[in-house]
Amino acid sequence: MEFIARITVVATALSITAGYAFAQEKFLDGAYGNTDGCAYANSNGPLVSEDVFLLTDEAVMSAATYCGFKGPLSRKGDSFASAVTCAEEGDGGEMDTKLEIQRAGKDYVIVFEDGMRWGPLKKCK
Repeated sequence: MEFIARITVVATALSITAGYAFAQEKFLDGAYGNTDGCAYANSNGPLVSEDVFLLTDEAVMSAATYCGFKGPLSRKGDSFASAVTCAEEGDGGEMDTKLEIQRAGKDYVIVFEDGMRWGPLKKCK
Protein backbone atom coordinates (compact mmCIF):
# COMPACT_ATOMS: atom_id res chain seq x y z
CA MET A 1 0.00 0.00 0.00
CA GLU A 2 2.86 2.38 0.87
CA PHE A 3 4.48 1.59 -2.51
CA ILE A 4 1.31 2.62 -4.39
CA ALA A 5 1.13 5.85 -2.41
CA ARG A 6 4.74 6.68 -3.37
CA ILE A 7 4.06 5.99 -7.05
CA THR A 8 1.03 8.29 -6.91
CA VAL A 9 3.09 11.08 -5.32
CA VAL A 10 5.87 10.73 -7.92
CA ALA A 11 3.42 10.63 -10.84
CA THR A 12 1.65 13.73 -9.53
CA ALA A 13 4.94 15.59 -9.08
CA LEU A 14 6.07 14.69 -12.61
CA SER A 15 2.81 15.86 -14.16
CA ILE A 16 2.96 19.15 -12.23
CA THR A 17 6.58 19.69 -13.29
CA ALA A 18 5.73 18.94 -16.92
CA GLY A 19 2.88 21.43 -16.78
CA TYR A 20 5.18 24.18 -15.57
CA ALA A 21 7.83 23.37 -18.16
CA PHE A 22 5.37 23.98 -20.98
CA ALA A 23 3.38 26.84 -19.41
CA GLN A 24 2.32 29.46 -21.94
CA GLU A 25 3.98 32.85 -21.57
CA LYS A 26 1.52 35.62 -20.71
CA PHE A 27 0.59 37.68 -23.76
CA LEU A 28 -2.69 39.31 -22.68
CA ASP A 29 -3.40 42.07 -20.17
CA GLY A 30 -6.27 40.04 -18.71
CA ALA A 31 -9.10 37.80 -19.89
CA TYR A 32 -11.21 38.71 -22.93
CA GLY A 33 -14.71 37.45 -23.61
CA ASN A 34 -18.33 38.12 -24.37
CA THR A 35 -20.67 39.05 -21.48
CA ASP A 36 -21.19 35.46 -20.30
CA GLY A 37 -17.55 34.53 -20.89
CA CYS A 38 -16.38 37.39 -18.66
CA ALA A 39 -18.97 36.46 -16.02
CA TYR A 40 -17.53 32.92 -16.03
CA ALA A 41 -13.94 34.22 -15.87
CA ASN A 42 -14.78 36.35 -12.84
CA SER A 43 -16.56 33.56 -10.95
CA ASN A 44 -15.33 30.46 -9.22
CA GLY A 45 -18.46 28.56 -10.13
CA PRO A 46 -19.53 26.25 -12.91
CA LEU A 47 -20.50 27.30 -16.41
CA VAL A 48 -24.13 28.47 -16.29
CA SER A 49 -24.63 29.67 -19.87
CA GLU A 50 -24.44 28.20 -23.36
CA ASP A 51 -23.26 31.59 -24.71
CA VAL A 52 -19.68 31.64 -23.40
CA PHE A 53 -16.63 32.75 -25.37
CA LEU A 54 -13.42 33.38 -23.43
CA LEU A 55 -9.76 34.06 -24.28
CA THR A 56 -7.05 33.72 -21.62
CA ASP A 57 -3.27 33.26 -21.65
CA GLU A 58 -3.82 29.48 -21.44
CA ALA A 59 -6.70 28.81 -23.83
CA VAL A 60 -9.68 29.95 -25.83
CA MET A 61 -13.01 28.37 -24.93
CA SER A 62 -16.73 28.34 -25.54
CA ALA A 63 -19.46 26.57 -23.59
CA ALA A 64 -18.75 23.36 -25.54
CA THR A 65 -15.13 23.69 -26.74
CA TYR A 66 -11.78 24.12 -25.00
CA CYS A 67 -8.66 24.85 -27.07
CA GLY A 68 -5.35 24.90 -25.18
CA PHE A 69 -2.32 26.62 -26.69
CA LYS A 70 0.53 24.33 -27.81
CA GLY A 71 3.99 25.84 -27.65
CA PRO A 72 4.83 29.51 -27.99
CA LEU A 73 2.58 31.94 -29.82
CA SER A 74 3.97 33.80 -32.81
CA ARG A 75 3.36 37.53 -32.84
CA LYS A 76 2.18 39.41 -35.92
CA GLY A 77 1.91 43.11 -35.01
CA ASP A 78 -0.89 43.34 -32.42
CA SER A 79 -2.12 39.85 -33.30
CA PHE A 80 -0.94 36.32 -32.47
CA ALA A 81 -0.97 32.89 -34.10
CA SER A 82 -0.86 29.53 -32.34
CA ALA A 83 -1.26 25.81 -32.70
CA VAL A 84 -3.97 24.53 -30.34
CA THR A 85 -5.42 21.24 -29.17
CA CYS A 86 -9.22 21.40 -28.96
CA ALA A 87 -11.66 19.14 -27.16
CA GLU A 88 -15.42 19.38 -27.67
CA GLU A 89 -18.01 18.42 -25.10
CA GLY A 90 -19.36 14.94 -25.77
CA ASP A 91 -16.83 14.28 -28.54
CA GLY A 92 -14.38 12.27 -26.45
CA GLY A 93 -11.39 13.12 -28.62
CA GLU A 94 -8.95 15.92 -29.26
CA MET A 95 -8.14 17.75 -32.48
CA ASP A 96 -5.05 19.77 -33.36
CA THR A 97 -5.58 22.93 -35.38
CA LYS A 98 -4.26 26.48 -35.73
CA LEU A 99 -5.84 29.81 -34.96
CA GLU A 100 -5.14 33.52 -35.12
CA ILE A 101 -5.93 35.93 -32.32
CA GLN A 102 -6.53 39.14 -34.25
CA ARG A 103 -6.63 42.56 -32.64
CA ALA A 104 -9.79 44.50 -33.56
CA GLY A 105 -9.46 47.93 -31.95
CA LYS A 106 -9.43 47.23 -28.19
CA ASP A 107 -10.95 43.77 -28.69
CA TYR A 108 -9.79 40.42 -30.08
CA VAL A 109 -11.34 38.14 -32.70
CA ILE A 110 -10.42 34.44 -32.80
CA VAL A 111 -10.13 33.02 -36.34
CA PHE A 112 -9.72 29.25 -36.61
CA GLU A 113 -7.92 27.52 -39.48
CA ASP A 114 -11.28 26.38 -40.94
CA GLY A 115 -12.57 29.98 -41.08
CA MET A 116 -14.78 29.85 -37.97
CA ARG A 117 -14.70 33.17 -36.07
CA TRP A 118 -15.37 33.97 -32.41
CA GLY A 119 -15.75 37.56 -31.31
CA PRO A 120 -15.22 40.35 -30.94
CA LEU A 121 -14.15 39.54 -27.38
CA LYS A 122 -13.88 42.54 -25.05
CA LYS A 123 -11.54 42.91 -22.07
CA CYS A 124 -13.20 41.49 -18.96
CA LYS A 125 -13.62 43.88 -16.05
